[in-house]
Amino acid sequence: MDFVKPFLPAEYQCRVRDVKARMGEAGFDLLICQDPANICWLTGYDAWSFYTPQVVLLHLKSETPIWIGRLVDVNGARATTDLPADNIINFSDDRLHHMELHPYDEVSEIIKSRGWGSDRIGVELDAHFYTARAHQHLVNGLPNAKFSDSRGLVNWARLVKSDAELVYMREAGRIVSHTMRQAINNLKPGVPEYQIVAQIYADQIRGVDGEYGDYTSLCPLIQVNEKTNAPHLTWSDKPLPKSGLVLLEIGAARRHYHAPLTRTVYMGKPPKEAQHLANAIIEGGDAVLEMAKPGVVVDELNTVWLDVLNHHGYVKKGRSGYSIGMNFPPDWGERTVSIRSGEKTVLQAGMCFHFQSGVRPPAFGAAISESFVVTDKGGERLADVARELIVVD
Repeated sequence: MDFVKPFLPAEYQCRVRDVKARMGEAGFDLLICQDPANICWLTGYDAWSFYTPQVVLLHLKSETPIWIGRLVDVNGARATTDLPADNIINFSDDRLHHMELHPYDEVSEIIKSRGWGSDRIGVELDAHFYTARAHQHLVNGLPNAKFSDSRGLVNWARLVKSDAELVYMREAGRIVSHTMRQAINNLKPGVPEYQIVAQIYADQIRGVDGEYGDYTSLCPLIQVNEKTNAPHLTWSDKPLPKSGLVLLEIGAARRHYHAPLTRTVYMGKPPKEAQHLANAIIEGGDAVLEMAKPGVVVDELNTVWLDVLNHHGYVKKGRSGYSIGMNFPPDWGERTVSIRSGEKTVLQAGMCFHFQSGVRPPAFGAAISESFVVTDKGGERLADVARELIVVD
């Protein structure tokens, strides 16, 4: 099957070694990955099959991971990974959506057949696609095992990007730049919101310069006027107004590596309040990017950001950003480091973040966000779209 793999085998081998070292430090013999991004990052497996049970097993004494999923997805595992044939295993399809049986019954049997039934096992209790029922069947099937939450062990291993990963992050940045510029050009009074979003989807996938885009882990978000204070609303059939705010949060993905981006647009002549807020956001964001160098503690980024906002009379509660990289729906964040007060992670070169600069006073909201890479010179912007309150006459 003709499938161009995104990385050479040595990249995956390096990742497996790193994760096994972390497992040893955490006291795990066996790690069970349920998060589709962790599965893909460790093995290369890439298919829209995460809506059903699928796992990757990684044991300290095994050189390569084991993939377990549906029979219909076995060929997909063969095409997208370099796993040995014996390490690609399917469970019985009659266990899928069964009232009594469950695929994790067979996962348990596979683990016992390898002599790992009494091991110290880490599971991803906070993974989106690891259900309470799946965990119950796994625990019941391995009564002698010692289960613990792996606490995002693989997620944290993904935090610092390799040079090969940064290639895709930067390509995603070029795609999201093009997509955002096209979306802004399409903002005209009377155009329905859904038509703007339809073109965004097309541009996300078409990509740039022959580099196509993958589906993103979040859908495009658009809010108009008072809805800019509710940042996760999606589109409607309402026409764009002759005058008012439009907030766009979109992303682009290249081989599942994401670069999110937010811009705020004003249709017509912007009032002083909107311009004042945008200026404060830009100043604070620039300060964060300048400071984002190796050795800086993450909560220091949040402090400099809040200091600028407070100076201009604004207050922001909640986090101001989060780590990004490879991901699958429903989230493009890595669920590790958040830019917020009390976050003591020390920045390293190659970490990637979405600085999500949304500020929402009572009447309206605005955001001018950036995805960036931590470098010795500060935060390298992945996108190249004007940092300003964009005015559409």
